[in-house]
Amino acid sequence: MSKEILTEQQLAEIKSEFEFFDRDGNGQIDIAEFIELLTVLAPKTKANHVDEGFKLIDKNNDGFIDFAEFLEWWQQCWWEY
Repeated sequence: MSKEILTEQQLAEIKSEFEFFDRDGNGQIDIAEFIELLTVLAPKTKANHVDEGFKLIDKNNDGFIDFAEFLEWWQQCWWEY
């Protein structure tokens, strides 16, 4: 999916995915939750890509992936991991 204007339904579906992986419900995905996400979505992900991928998605380098960062990743390239 290229970066495009999303319908409300598409945005709601992506938000639902985000909330599913945000296991503690704090509005952010931490590294442990990201590992679980990749285990489900991309089980063949190599271990060295986990940290690298997390850092690329975590644009503000706060150690968490918020919904805006997740959305950008989801639209651009989640399947590459």
